[in-house]
Amino acid sequence: MLNRLFKAVTFAASISLVLTIAGMFVTLLSESLPTFRHFGFFKFIVTADWNYSREIYGALRPLIGTIVSTLIALAAAVPISLGTAIFLTELCPHKLKGGIGMAIELLAAIPSIIYGMWGLFVFAPFLETWFQPLVGASLGRLPLLGFFFQTRYAGGANLFTAALILAVMIMPFITSITRDAFQQVPAILKESSYGLGSTKWETVWEVVMPYCKMPIAGGVIIAMGRALGETMAVAYVVGNRHGTLDSIFSPYNTITSVMANEFNEAAGLQMSSIFALALVLFLANFLVLALAKYILRGKA
Repeated sequence: MLNRLFKAVTFAASISLVLTIAGMFVTLLSESLPTFRHFGFFKFIVTADWNYSREIYGALRPLIGTIVSTLIALAAAVPISLGTAIFLTELCPHKLKGGIGMAIELLAAIPSIIYGMWGLFVFAPFLETWFQPLVGASLGRLPLLGFFFQTRYAGGANLFTAALILAVMIMPFITSITRDAFQQVPAILKESSYGLGSTKWETVWEVVMPYCKMPIAGGVIIAMGRALGETMAVAYVVGNRHGTLDSIFSPYNTITSVMANEFNEAAGLQMSSIFALALVLFLANFLVLALAKYILRGKA
């Protein structure tokens, strides 16, 4: 009797999670239908305008902002996270492992709004004063891609600042997953590598990294899903400007910042378009997490 009750309760809990996700999807889809009927799904995705007076709403620019900020965040976070994980598992003195590990877990526990406030009042002024002029003066002169690094706008609230805040936020996830994967490498593999005369670097690069490539890739994709859906920290520092992305130092918008800033005052077609943005983000995160699951199972 107890076994049957236990099975029924756990089954109901599992089904409730599935139904919750399905309910979210149905709600987003139903609220988005006016937008898709008015513009068409494909046209909504590829339209760049977000014009209140003409009632033209498109997802292209917020989607580009979301993708670009996420890619910059991954480019900054992945090398630092991998280096931290390697240090903790292969090089760190035993007395320091606990403190550094606790610091990493603390970074993951800090609320996103704290990151946003820190980015707005500390990080953005620093980048505006020191980093952006230096990069603009050097990389801004490069042929072809130099325009992407030029500083055309005053202020430190821009897409690059938002991306770096995202990088700080996702580093604990990548580091923790990678560290756990490194700790699962059989000791005999590393001892055999050392026995053949390999250095510490050669052992890590030729033995540890290939053995853990699937968990590392899965951790990076999970962190990417986290970066895609971050709202408050990005809304604080991204600049919240509907316009052309002509530099990584331009104030811009992401899907989450548009939702956070306009949801309270939206109505009619604008409200439906915000729900459509939410649906696009929902599907993007679903695909990212599904890909991570696929990789972690070792099928990729």
